[in-house]
Amino acid sequence: MQLTVLPLLSERKEERFDVFDALLETLEKNNAELQEGDVLVISTKYISNSQGRIVDLSKIKASQEGLKISKKYQLKPEIAEIIIRESDKIFGGIGGFVITSSDNIMAPNAGIDKSNAKKGNAILYPQNPYLISEQIRRKIFLKMSVHVGIILADSRLMPARIGTSGVAVACAGIEPVLDMRAKKDLDGNPLKVTFQAVVDNIATIANYKMGEGGESKPFAIVRNSEAKLTDRKINPSETAISPDQCVYVRGLSNHP
Repeated sequence: MQLTVLPLLSERKEERFDVFDALLETLEKNNAELQEGDVLVISTKYISNSQGRIVDLSKIKASQEGLKISKKYQLKPEIAEIIIRESDKIFGGIGGFVITSSDNIMAPNAGIDKSNAKKGNAILYPQNPYLISEQIRRKIFLKMSVHVGIILADSRLMPARIGTSGVAVACAGIEPVLDMRAKKDLDGNPLKVTFQAVVDNIATIANYKMGEGGESKPFAIVRNSEAKLTDRKINPSETAISPDQCVYVRGLSNHP
């Protein structure tokens, strides 16, 4: 069976709202339905909007640390202040961008995004994304009696590559990583360290069809992905490693 991606057009919402209710409404308007084994990919920005994770930049007052970061990396003081509040660690940066980590998610500017937000506002990462994913998965099963995987997806710059790819910020009901160790390559050599990032790959596939501009397609159904679904609770540590274990971070920090 061929893998298919069905992006769903949805109405833009301005205030806090219930994501599951919005999903039901969107499915009906798109004449679509979820099937057993589907993976539902949802934009993190959509989740953030539903939680009211939108900041009015004019109301942000920068601290001394915020002013320091602002000057060092050529950022507006209010953006620098939010970056500090949203980050666990700041690694460094260049003009306009600060490389940060929060809950082991590395991203420029702590994932803060001014696109798809009203002028003067910024959208933050959603709160409790794994909990939200699990709640949506369970509601779908109770309402529709189908097992689906849930992925909350964002776009991300890749090291030394032009353009963005998808990344799974959180997931539920789907095994996030495929352990390929001990399997053999085409020449019969056993793989020693290979893990396949299943949810990140699906997030990228869906992100490509959902778009990142004014498409207003916050949901996508990925069908026949062959991903393994599960009822167990997914731990965030299964999809991320600490920065001090990342080959890029370690490699660059050890560079003379």
